[in-house]
Amino acid sequence: MPLDPAKLLAYPIPEIRQALTRKDTMLYALSVGLGQDPVDDWQRRFVYEPELIALPTMAVVLGYPGFWLGRPDTGVDATRLVHGEQSVTLHRPLPVEGEIIGRSRVTGLVDRGAGKGALLYSAREVLDSAGSLLATLESTTFLRGDGGFGGATGPVKAPHAIPDRAPDATLSLTTRPEQALLYRLNGDHNPLHADPAVAAKAGFPRPILHGLCTMGVVGHALLRLCCGGEPGRMKRIDLRFSAPVFPGETIVTEVWDEGGGRFGFTALAAERETMVINNGLCEVAP
Repeated sequence: MPLDPAKLLAYPIPEIRQALTRKDTMLYALSVGLGQDPVDDWQRRFVYEPELIALPTMAVVLGYPGFWLGRPDTGVDATRLVHGEQSVTLHRPLPVEGEIIGRSRVTGLVDRGAGKGALLYSAREVLDSAGSLLATLESTTFLRGDGGFGGATGPVKAPHAIPDRAPDATLSLTTRPEQALLYRLNGDHNPLHADPAVAAKAGFPRPILHGLCTMGVVGHALLRLCCGGEPGRMKRIDLRFSAPVFPGETIVTEVWDEGGGRFGFTALAAERETMVINNGLCEVAP
């Protein structure tokens, strides 16, 4: 049965109210690899109570409405969708605890044609209990099984072009074999990241790392390479997922300084020499 575009565009994603705790903040940082060096004072600020601060990429797990596209009434073939792109815009430093409000909505739907799938654009505003905007998230989901419903064929988001030269800086960060099992405790319980049988049905030899966990690892690298280690300087991250990471692999982030506080970036899974994130853009305050 063809997807109903009017229904999906108006789908009522529920508002989420989340009681964020300091434990949640530390769990997120641990789940994207912080704390692997126990004598690194900088890393310890994200995983230890005395001077606790939040990673900017933690915004992706705040006010999260769950896997709403998996509900039958969306009309989406949930077994064939892929997270294609993600951006996070930070309006102020994230808190380490307190009530969080998440308001999500569908913002666009592009029909690529029968057998070619569709692109679903969605956005989420993350606010504190006083209603102050903390972050804005925008996502692109590739609905591989839902094209050909007669919908609009554009506009399509243009990817950020990476400079055609050697990167200005790189940083390698190793993921851990159990990292997907840890990251799922942030609220993403897709069995693809935990159950070998489910991963095999999806065509993978073993469970893969969550794309947003890969984003967190790369966000760690960008903090060091572009922001001088200061979370308050990070204003925006925008990227395209190009291939999955397997837990235990080394993620190499490559950065190009484009001037004016703008940095292009990509990321590779070193062991397979495979690009896992492309068309990245990081915007940084002075």
